[in-house]
Amino acid sequence: MRIAVLGGGHGCYAAAADLSGQGHEVRLWRRDAAALAPVVESRHIVLRDFRGRREVPLALATADIGAAVRGAELILVPTPAFSQQDIARALAPHLADGQVVFLPPGTFGSYVMASAVRAAGNRADVAWAETGTLPYLARKHGPAEVAITTRATRLPTGVFPAAASERARAVIARAYPSIEPADDALSGALMNAGPIIHPPLIVMNAAPLEHFERWDIHNEGTQPSVRRVTDALDAERVAVREALGYGAPHFPLSDHYHTDRWMYGNAHDKLVDSGDWREHIDLASHRYMREDVAYGLAFLVSVADWAGVPCPVARGLLAIGGAIVGDDLSRGPRTLGALGLAGLDRAAMRRLLERGFDA
Repeated sequence: MRIAVLGGGHGCYAAAADLSGQGHEVRLWRRDAAALAPVVESRHIVLRDFRGRREVPLALATADIGAAVRGAELILVPTPAFSQQDIARALAPHLADGQVVFLPPGTFGSYVMASAVRAAGNRADVAWAETGTLPYLARKHGPAEVAITTRATRLPTGVFPAAASERARAVIARAYPSIEPADDALSGALMNAGPIIHPPLIVMNAAPLEHFERWDIHNEGTQPSVRRVTDALDAERVAVREALGYGAPHFPLSDHYHTDRWMYGNAHDKLVDSGDWREHIDLASHRYMREDVAYGLAFLVSVADWAGVPCPVARGLLAIGGAIVGDDLSRGPRTLGALGLAGLDRAAMRRLLERGFDA
């Protein structure tokens, strides 16, 4: 299958190498041509995983997004939520009927990107899908090298519009057989693990993150008090899902720490053992704050408010995160209010999620 991978982060390079290694025709696009140059020149990514270290060739590495997505059946966008609007605008002139765009994870980016493409004048019949996590625990080890610690074993995936779910998941399953159905794009967004795991870790580890040059918040930073907050926050997420009529499995984060039922299996031990997450984290700029708090947690709080579900832990973490960075994160761009959806009643929201802009 012809696949375009868009972006230059850890998950993007992991996806490009992994999918190319499976025999797919992979085209990697990155806006920063200078940063992409080592891959362009070598025409491969060095992949390290359980099979060892090896060079994986790519069909194309380019800073031309049109060249990357032309004729692609699947377009993979494993980028932070705050990059989705810009990528959607860059994609808009090039999308064609029948293509599937997959956001792992999405933070309701399926709706956001579809809206941006439509606003740009493209009415192509494109399905937009999102899941709850990256398909990989991965870290780049150089400008053309990535290490994959583990791969996801379960990827609950919602589609916008939901009417296109069967077609979209059939395409995605050829690259990621571990996908599972979620009711719709909002259900998929409410599977997002980042806004549950990372806000307690970055907020409650603020002092050591400022004190130490490098700190592993998934190891030393994951103490019983942090876990209790994570469990309480996740209970609020599940309560929102249940209030909206979404059924189990909800992929509770307790499974991430204790069982093999979560999206990566028993991921926490693998993540800590790799040592790749002992890193320098700037509280103001790190993705855990600027994506998972400012976008993901703000989105969760707004959906909870819309659904009438109390969320004191989520609201408190969002307020403290905002105080740390000196910004009111509850007024960010990824809330239902900012997206113009807070005024919808539940019936109108269901119609939008099922039928898209034709609802």
